[in-house]
Amino acid sequence: MRQAPPTPRRGRLMGRGRAAPVRTCVGCRVRTVKSDLLRLVAVEGVIVPDPRGRLPGRGAHLHPDPECLALAERRRAFPRAFRLPGPLDAGPLRERLAALAARQQDGRMVSDV
Repeated sequence: MRQAPPTPRRGRLMGRGRAAPVRTCVGCRVRTVKSDLLRLVAVEGVIVPDPRGRLPGRGAHLHPDPECLALAERRRAFPRAFRLPGPLDAGPLRERLAALAARQQDGRMVSDV
């Protein structure tokens, strides 16, 4: 009796052969490894970055790139992702992504997303 081939795993293989979780960016809609994305949470109508992934509530994931943020805002993706009515304030998120982009242009390593 022949054995069936193993099912391919999703995500990038990690150190011990384990697959990493895969999430979709709400801006560009590209599926990628969760560790490459920034988790976001809506707190009282404001989109707040959650780099440690510990804040309560429904989360959405975004590449830490101002272009993906612009795409998500243009597509009105945040209210759908958070399942909340109305527009959400992305000001603090926009400032944080602009600061990260400025640090990357300076040539410094970005360790905290």
